[in-house]
Amino acid sequence: MIRYTRTTEGITAGNLRGFFVGWLNPPSPETHLRLLAESDEIVLAIDDQTGNVVGFITALTDRVLSAYISLLEVLPSYQRRGIGTQLMRLMMERLERLYMVDLCTEEEMRPFYERFGMEAMVGMAIRNHVRQPGMS
Repeated sequence: MIRYTRTTEGITAGNLRGFFVGWLNPPSPETHLRLLAESDEIVLAIDDQTGNVVGFITALTDRVLSAYISLLEVLPSYQRRGIGTQLMRLMMERLERLYMVDLCTEEEMRPFYERFGMEAMVGMAIRNHVRQPGMS
């Protein structure tokens, strides 16, 4: 069974293996734990049988007008089970009082996010792959 939580309490780096598939320089599980702990909002999907995190979503917010959903990932072996949808639903409930909720995504993911009322917009970004593993 999958349970959802908004805290990293009881989570260790060992519970965060297998994420960031395809990244050139993926963050370590230790850095992943730190980014979860320091995000303004998180929702974790945890497999009750293993105790491991199998999906997560993070958001940065000023808690007044705006939020940015920075990461949403589900382990490949847990995809297509509705976990990503539930993570997004729970995060959108948390952010629903805000004026704007933004994110950047790949083109093929647009239909997924459109299901939550999101619409495509023009955006700009910098990707410094040297810093992809995270700063210490």
